[in-house]
Amino acid sequence: MTMRGIGAALVAAGLAALPAAAMEVKTTTFKPNGMLDIAQVFKGFGCEGGNRSPALSWSGAPAATKSFAVTAYDPDAPTGSGWWHWLVINIPASVTALAENAGSGAGLPAGAVQTRTDFGAAGYGGPCPPKGHGTHRYIFTVHALSAEKIEVPAEASAALVGYMLNANILAKASVTGEYRRD
Repeated sequence: MTMRGIGAALVAAGLAALPAAAMEVKTTTFKPNGMLDIAQVFKGFGCEGGNRSPALSWSGAPAATKSFAVTAYDPDAPTGSGWWHWLVINIPASVTALAENAGSGAGLPAGAVQTRTDFGAAGYGGPCPPKGHGTHRYIFTVHALSAEKIEVPAEASAALVGYMLNANILAKASVTGEYRRD
């Protein structure tokens, strides 16, 4: 092989080793790491919010993505295991956004399924941390999956859904909002 051939091979190998663009999640509903609005807060458990899921959009998913899932999780809940606020599975790979309030069921893409949250029902359940417990983080994650469908019953626990997501994960990205009740 000539020096030119070796150089071309090294350049090609280096380019092949470059990582693909990272997956990214954005929202127009709140500022990343900023406070969630009362519109997103749960209505119940002593909270008086609008219980509207935030608008989310994503990009940079791997080419092999066959579906997406969206989760919302509070790791600061005083439960020992956090609190699952929203789980949506089987979002078609052609979808790259959910409109605000999609968690009410209106506006979800065909085939998408909301599973049971820690509130005990399917659908979005907004922030409602205990009074005086400090600031809680609400992590909205989009999961790019290698499976077209996650086969779990709609009443499946968040732990079972999480297990199935992790078994099929290609990439994921998150955006975090905060909320507190004094």
